[in-house]
Amino acid sequence: MAEDAGLELVEISPNVDPPVCKILDYGKYKYRESKKLNAAKKKQHQIQVKEIKMRPSIAENDYQIKLKHAKKFIGQGNKVKFTIRFRGRQMAHPEMGETVLKRFEEDMTDIAIVESKPVMLGRNMTMVIGPRR
Repeated sequence: MAEDAGLELVEISPNVDPPVCKILDYGKYKYRESKKLNAAKKKQHQIQVKEIKMRPSIAENDYQIKLKHAKKFIGQGNKVKFTIRFRGRQMAHPEMGETVLKRFEEDMTDIAIVESKPVMLGRNMTMVIGPRR
């Protein structure tokens, strides 16, 4: 019947009993399936890592602004990487940066979890937090 119509016999669902087959143009079928996959990919949300940079001696107002940005990023479903950059003599006091990161951790504990603890890499101290599931 398919050859008479100039079409192909396409197996739609091979796992059911009996298998489901249709007589249709295979090229059009393949095109529609690729369109469905592309539409599904567009609806997926990809998690990004947003970075917030600061110094170890951050002022209170600046801290509150950074905290607000971090909460916004977490609300969107993204991860946040906090980076504290040390300059000159600040390198002698890494505990200052650690206290700032611990404060961020405490302020965001209700909406986020820590994915990597504060780590010193060269002149930078970083910490990554992600949204709670």
